[in-house]
Amino acid sequence: MKLDSAPLNLSHLSEAESQLEVKQDKDYRSVTALVEIPPSLVVNEPPKPQKAMVIFTTTFVTIFLAEIGDKTQLSTLLISAESQSPWVVFLGSASALVMTSLLGVLLGSWMASRLSPKTIEKASGIMLLFISIMLFWDLLIQ
Repeated sequence: MKLDSAPLNLSHLSEAESQLEVKQDKDYRSVTALVEIPPSLVVNEPPKPQKAMVIFTTTFVTIFLAEIGDKTQLSTLLISAESQSPWVVFLGSASALVMTSLLGVLLGSWMASRLSPKTIEKASGIMLLFISIMLFWDLLIQ
């Protein structure tokens, strides 16, 4: 807002809506205005939960793309080629993926009930940074 601009017309606001508190910093360079909003004007809407299909699709696409060409898929391919029983290999690898996913979901739920999202975010960032440093170090040594 320019200092030389025309004043705002607040005549249509009630007294409670137009109460204004101005705080100045010690060096008087910045001014912060706080407007008191009456409780009748505050809308407290809970965040909308995501639909189950959106969560399912996002999870499916993410895991599907992450698993293409990884060591699990290559191991499954080799076991299937050696065993001559592709359906048994499929059932075994699918069961293993379901169990590891169940473990991840249960561990994630347990962590979410005990830790704040910020703590989980920082911890995962530190772990990924550590893994990246170890992979880079391994690349340099070879």
